[in-house]
Amino acid sequence: MADPQVSRRSLLEGAGVALAAGTAGFVGFLALGPAPEQDDDTSGEGPDGDGGQDSHFLAAVDDIPDGGGVVLSDDKLVLTRDGDTVRCFTAVCTHQGCLVAGVQDGQIRCPCHGSAFDAATGAVVRGPATEPLEPEEIEITDEGEVLRA
Repeated sequence: MADPQVSRRSLLEGAGVALAAGTAGFVGFLALGPAPEQDDDTSGEGPDGDGGQDSHFLAAVDDIPDGGGVVLSDDKLVLTRDGDTVRCFTAVCTHQGCLVAGVQDGQIRCPCHGSAFDAATGAVVRGPATEPLEPEEIEITDEGEVLRA
């Protein structure tokens, strides 16, 4: 039977190979991997030249159920509606960062650990979350479109 001990030389050679492979993989990813996301607007100014962000379409008011809401996964936002009033909050639960799953019975609910937030204010109504959902600014157009402000 072979001696189960590893020599210092073999250990150092193995560590060197692992380090070289990791470095080569990292450099290869930087060279060939996806490019970092960048804004198309490199001037630092919004469409009106005031430094603001471009507005973009989120949803039609009619597509948001009255007394409920919709989760926009790509934007990580949740829109809630009560009659003519539409509100927007971040859809990232303040407990452990899960995406909320929906709006029901006046509450925005997180499926991960059961937290619930008030659909009108974003306040915590059931933990384990202890911090409210952050409100986000939106704009409602005359055509009934919800835009991110």
